[in-house]
Amino acid sequence: MLISKFNKIKKLDNGYIVNTDSADILLIFLTDDIVRIRVSFNKKFIERSYALITTAWEDELDDLFKNERQKIKALNIPYLENENEIQFKTKTLKIILNKNPLYFAIYDNKGTLIYNDIHERAFEKDFLGRQYHYNEIDLDHDHFYGFGERTGKLDKLYSRMRNSSKDAIGHNPENGDPLYKHIPFYIKLNDKSKKACGLFYNNSYESTFDMGKERSGYWSPYSYYETDGGDIDLFFLNGPSIKNVINNYTFLTGKQALPPKQSLGYTASTMYYAELEKDNDKEIYDVINTYAKEKINIDNFWLASGYSSGEKDNLRYTFNWNKIKFPNPAEFFRKMNKMGINVIPNLKVGILKNHPYMNDFKKNDVFIKIQNGKEDYIGRWWGGKGKFIDFTKPSARNTWKELLKKTILSLGTITVWNDNCEYDGVEDRSAYCSNEGKGGIMAELKPIQANMMAYTAKNAVNELYPNRRPYIINRAGYSGIQRYAQTWAGDNLTSWKTLKYDIQTILGMGLSGVANNGADIGGFTGGAPEGELLLRWIQNGIFQPRFVINSANTDNTVTQPFMYEEYNDYVRQAYHLRYLMLPYLYSLMYQAHITGQPIMRPLFYDFQDDVKCYDDPYDTFMFGPAILVANVVDKGAKTRKLYLPQGAKWYDMNNNLQEYQGGQVIEIPVDLSSIPMFLRDNAIFTTSKDVMHITTDTMKHLDILIGDQDDAQFAFYDDDGLSNDFEKGIYRLTTISVSGNEQKIINFKSKGSFKSTIKSLTLRVISKQKGALWVSVDGKKIKRYLVKSQWEKAEEGWYYNLSDRTILINTAVPKKDNFDIIVSTEEFDLIGMNKD
Repeated sequence: MLISKFNKIKKLDNGYIVNTDSADILLIFLTDDIVRIRVSFNKKFIERSYALITTAWEDELDDLFKNERQKIKALNIPYLENENEIQFKTKTLKIILNKNPLYFAIYDNKGTLIYNDIHERAFEKDFLGRQYHYNEIDLDHDHFYGFGERTGKLDKLYSRMRNSSKDAIGHNPENGDPLYKHIPFYIKLNDKSKKACGLFYNNSYESTFDMGKERSGYWSPYSYYETDGGDIDLFFLNGPSIKNVINNYTFLTGKQALPPKQSLGYTASTMYYAELEKDNDKEIYDVINTYAKEKINIDNFWLASGYSSGEKDNLRYTFNWNKIKFPNPAEFFRKMNKMGINVIPNLKVGILKNHPYMNDFKKNDVFIKIQNGKEDYIGRWWGGKGKFIDFTKPSARNTWKELLKKTILSLGTITVWNDNCEYDGVEDRSAYCSNEGKGGIMAELKPIQANMMAYTAKNAVNELYPNRRPYIINRAGYSGIQRYAQTWAGDNLTSWKTLKYDIQTILGMGLSGVANNGADIGGFTGGAPEGELLLRWIQNGIFQPRFVINSANTDNTVTQPFMYEEYNDYVRQAYHLRYLMLPYLYSLMYQAHITGQPIMRPLFYDFQDDVKCYDDPYDTFMFGPAILVANVVDKGAKTRKLYLPQGAKWYDMNNNLQEYQGGQVIEIPVDLSSIPMFLRDNAIFTTSKDVMHITTDTMKHLDILIGDQDDAQFAFYDDDGLSNDFEKGIYRLTTISVSGNEQKIINFKSKGSFKSTIKSLTLRVISKQKGALWVSVDGKKIKRYLVKSQWEKAEEGWYYNLSDRTILINTAVPKKDNFDIIVSTEEFDLIGMNKD
């Protein structure tokens, strides 16, 4: 069944209904940049979305998401009609509906074509009920990014990908598909126009994206989206910047949840720690003490599912505590919290027949059903056949929530680790789910289960600890998972290739709205990583928001950062650098919470005008807007090639800030200690040496590295790192801005009622041409030092460091919300020869 021609158009309160020969099309203009094109072959248009938090219509789940969802008023866009087409115009877009054959074309306000359906095959439904949407693509100039969690290269041109969440243990890091997440969203970027747009399909049925892999001589080159059911519910998102596309996508599906600060510290884990026969708690205390002895930072501990094993059968029973392994769980949590370690127990959705809480589950009827909706569905699970919690059912969510509070959260944690939530053991897609009492099938609701598991965990934390910030971790998820959880790339394989391609996987998730993510450092499955591989993986992992070593090695080993003594000095250096960067990272996390922007991002995110960044062959990335990272990902490497984007100068942070012009490939020497980092010329990079353990150390001093440009800005964010008080304005947001040339004005402007703990600052201002004439703080000139050691001891003063040609400034923080530090590099005539 193919939509061929237009019949008529009808005005609605919030848009239009277009009637065609085969289907109806709902057209809604949410904003000037967001257009909804929903094609329904059954013409019912039931509104029932678990993903959207912004709508312009009534939705059956509005009450469920009343604390998250906003309803806006759709734009009232008139149209012009002639014999061949109907034309709509917003402030930024022109949308053309061609009548016969029926297809959509979208232009920006400069007349550039940015989106075009295949003209005679735009929308189609086949004999099995599958639906297709075909788009024209430019094989020479189009690039495609996002798609959620994917392996291989970041650009998915010529790829075919399936959205069907799997327990993808040991997947091939280059060619494996699908993985754990189901996010039907992507970004198209054209290297000729340098403009981006996004396509989000609000449909949770299993689906496929083909980005030019398929070819037919009867049509122009095309991509297509195929879904097993539901409607083709497309949200077109205008750019032209990638930043705007992601902001629009997360405007629809939610911004990244702001986690507690402790979540950004290192997390240790391995399945082994919870698999000992007895006294696992004592073993774990020894492990934590070993980190202290080795001077390797740690703030969290993932407790694998072995803690919940049966004392007689060793099978997993979520919410159960094995008292042989952990004789006193409450005491275990108390001791770990006293050591400053957040314990994060593993939770699984499958329930075996001998589960100690089976009576609660049966009484509240919490399980997914077989097709008739009466008998519990039984599928594959750890240790045998299992039943599965239906998180689309209110009674199931409530039962899970109460057990979670009683057996886990009340012991002293606000963190929930939702594992194995892909529902891969429910093989029958016709299995029945509650769907909030309306009835539904797993074919549509499979990825929704993971999101609602995270939603339930968030509510449990909020009820037990009303002013604590939830920290939820999910392995699986659908669009919108970012508003609840941190995610990770599942059970990756220990290999050099995984180290390399995990970077692309993390970047793709960031481009898909999930900024808080990462991958298991060192690999989860396979043999133990060799020493060099583990070191390089750690050196890369320090930039991931989720910084975790987690393993289930197949050679009876345990991956730990100190397992190779000959590499420990390098490991310590990497860990200390991670903690040094926490003020910058936490500020980036806040920006992700406000704007949806990724933390680790591809070069083209910040340098969209440089087409050489569109397909970077060097496995580099930007860490926020300030730092280009070129980690070593090849065994035995002695040098490292990388591309420095055009439009900026770059400073080698490991070589006295050696200056490079952008737009070139460089090759630098590397050794085992190398973590290549390059500062952008307009960067403001905030660090601190004060915090080596998040729960006990207070940040009293801030170091700020400032590039040499006369126009720069960074929003430095801080709060208590634990509570929800930031939602009430109890935070400190300091906009650090730089302006001026020979008199460089560095302005600090703060807002929010949080009382900052920072008492002093050290600034390093790059000035390659010459030193300063004078420096002032809040209108007062401060002392110049000619000997660096004297400056280092001074609480206030400045010094010009010739090794890296930076102006070094020490000062106390003025007790006001708005002050300037001025650095003058004006001409200075020492002996008066230039006087008239």
